[in-house]
Amino acid sequence: MASVKTGMSTNPQVAQSSALDDNIRKRIESYDWQQIFASMDAEGWAILPGLITAAEADSMTAIYPKEDRFRKRIVMAKHGFGRGEYKYFENPLPPLAAALRTNLYPHAAELANGWLERLGKPHQYPEKLSRYLDACHKAGQTRQTVSLLSYGVDDYNCLHQDAHGDNFFPLQVVVLLDEPGKDFEGGQFMLTEQRPRQQSRGIIVEPVSKGDGIMFAANNRPVRGKNGEYQVKMRHGVNRLRAGHRHTLGIIFHDAA
Repeated sequence: MASVKTGMSTNPQVAQSSALDDNIRKRIESYDWQQIFASMDAEGWAILPGLITAAEADSMTAIYPKEDRFRKRIVMAKHGFGRGEYKYFENPLPPLAAALRTNLYPHAAELANGWLERLGKPHQYPEKLSRYLDACHKAGQTRQTVSLLSYGVDDYNCLHQDAHGDNFFPLQVVVLLDEPGKDFEGGQFMLTEQRPRQQSRGIIVEPVSKGDGIMFAANNRPVRGKNGEYQVKMRHGVNRLRAGHRHTLGIIFHDAA
């Protein structure tokens, strides 16, 4: 009689998704997260080099024309957001985007809770993304927020903050899907920092290559001053493209109302 194997999926797509999730998890766990946290504390951003491969980046870009994979398309100029466009994914997310969101979240939650603790506030973010999304859904925030962004010549994204409801996560990650200097010119990722009673400080995040991620403070972040902790306001955007085409994957950890 032939033996029967149990506990293993015979569905090739499920097995492939599981292998992808495992590869992404190992990549993310290989980072020096204490160094990343130190950069986030000091500047409000950190580069995650080689977060995805060039082939994985191309696979994400190839999804962009497939309208059935998205719930909504935003033309930035219509809303005063800048120029260019982006699309919010429909559920379920592509396996690569889902793996990134799931495996980045625990580290982002650790940092976000640490920032709350510095401000004398209780922890708000559970260890697992699934539990955090349950809280979002109970609050009426059920719409997918992970997106693909597309910029052509002269396109840009105005400096802004992203809030899609009362539950919003203070950190985000963007992943560059094209190569600067080869696929496009300009289009640098930008941040501004506004400290109380001071003028804003502009920040250009570089060098960043295709497949790199950028973790950044999407709202406010704590800073240690002479008299204790205080908060600075962060905004993010994209500089004008001078040539070529630029795509990015935007990973927002909360769902929208």
